[in-house]
Formats: sequence, structure tokens, C-alpha cells
Amino acid sequence: MWRRHAQILGLLLCTLGWGFVGCTLAMNHWRVAQLGGQGGSSVVTASWFWSDLWKDCYEDSTGVVNCVDFGVLWSVKSYIQAVRGLLLIGLSLGLVATVLTFFGMECTRLDGDKRSKDRMLMTASAVHVVGGECVSDLAGYCLYTNRVVEAFLHAKADPTKLRYEIGPPLYLGMVASVLILLGCVVHCATTCRVKHPKKYPKIIPVTFFLCSKLPHQEYRGYKHICIPSKVSHDFRNISSYKLATVVTV
Repeated sequence: MWRRHAQILGLLLCTLGWGFVGCTLAMNHWRVAQLGGQGGSSVVTASWFWSDLWKDCYEDSTGVVNCVDFGVLWSVKSYIQAVRGLLLIGLSLGLVATVLTFFGMECTRLDGDKRSKDRMLMTASAVHVVGGECVSDLAGYCLYTNRVVEAFLHAKADPTKLRYEIGPPLYLGMVASVLILLGCVVHCATTCRVKHPKKYPKIIPVTFFLCSKLPHQEYRGYKHICIPSKVSHDFRNISSYKLATVVTV
């Protein structure tokens, strides 16, 4: 019973992380840079530059946002295109792994023994971890974060450049990868079945004699001889008893 609850928990964790990764693709403010906003004047003005995977935007203190969409595929920066591809690959493989997880759970009424279901669940976890969410998506987030940090260090050396910082989608994506990894660990833990040897009471073979009483067969000169027999270990296959009759002269 506990395996079913654990598998449902792992499925919820993986599905929640997969949904978070999908949300980060549509979220804004992957990187944010602020200008102004310092005190010392009667009117404080500030402006923000922020970017995501699809556009660069400028927002002033009045709330007016001006955005420039990225061009066609070959005009986008290489690292942004790589991040897009990694996230889309992760989402596709995550969907396949989620379907396999649903089929491999014990609570689903599908054909297959426990061993085949465990194999399917292990395959789904491997797709999640190795080829899907944790590796592809986490690599995409780390690549984008590395570029933001690199630009921040260059801007720190050159004050004329914008100093971008990491936005909320990157934090959400990293949390999503951790959730998926936890769900895969839970699924792998449920497939580890410990086989204990069955404990049976110690049975010692007993040799005994069985004599059947046959009515109306007490004749002179006849003697009934009982043949010994042994009891089998499982008490299910008891050897037949033999009754020999010897004629005395």
C-alpha cells in the first residue's frame, strides 16, 4: 500500500516540476537591469531593461513598456537559441516520461506483472533524469545564468554597460528541476523490492507405522504386517501406505 502512495507522490512532484518548466518559457524578466531610482531629487525616476527568451523590453517609471521581439531563428544569439532548444527537448521528454510513469504505477489497472511495471517506472525515471527535465532543463538554466553573470562581471569592470541580474524564472526553473529529481528518487525507491526468504517451521521427517483395521478379515493363519512410511516435508504429498499379508504355514 505504501508503494502506491509513494508513486502517486512522485508523479505529483514530477508533474508539478514539469509544469513549472513550461511556465518559465512564457515568463518575463529572465534578466533585469535597473537605471536610476537613486535619491537626492524631488522626482525619482527609474527605468528597467529586461529580457526573456523571446524579446528585449524597456519599462519606465510610468509603466509604459516598449518591447522588441527577437528576429528569425538565424538572427537570435546562439546561447538563447540553445536555451530554447534544451527547454523544449526537456518538456517533450518529460511528457513521454510522465505517460510511462502513469502506465508503470501499481494503482493503474493495466496488463502486466509487477516486474514489468517496475521496469517501466525505472525507464520513466531515467528519461526524466538523464534525457529530460533535470539534465536538459537544468543545463539550459545554467547556460543562461552563466551568460548573465558574465555580463554582470563585464559591466562591473566597465560602468558604461548595463548590469543585469537573474530574474524569477531562473529560480523557478531550478526549483522545478529539484522537484523532478525528488520525484524520480521516490519512484526508484518504490521499485526496490526486498525479497526475504519465507520462514517455514522446521519439519523433521517422522517414520511411523500405520495398521488398518479391516473388519471381517480375522482368519486363522493370516497375519497383517505394517510397512513403515515417511511424511514429506510439505505435508501435501504423503506417500501411500502399504499393507502386506503373509500366509503362515
